[in-house]
Amino acid sequence: MADAHQNQEALRERIDRALEELRPFLRSDGGDITVMAVKEDLTVEVELQGACAHCAQAAMTMKAGVEEAVRRAVPEVTRVVAVNMPDSARG
Repeated sequence: MADAHQNQEALRERIDRALEELRPFLRSDGGDITVMAVKEDLTVEVELQGACAHCAQAAMTMKAGVEEAVRRAVPEVTRVVAVNMPDSARG
């Protein structure tokens, strides 16, 4: 069980490093992002914060920015979803 916990922590660190590269861009627009959970199926749940939580472009940011960066750095991740995607970004 300790190995699973260590693997989960290592995975989370790699995800956080990938997001660190995006943070300057998100913060320049008044937003940010936080990892809320990594599920057993390797879905990463994130929370959009600040301006990102209300932005109509959040879906594009998630797909072309966040998900691409995370999956490039951590290929075993199956998908990245925002738990608080704004209605205006849902289309």
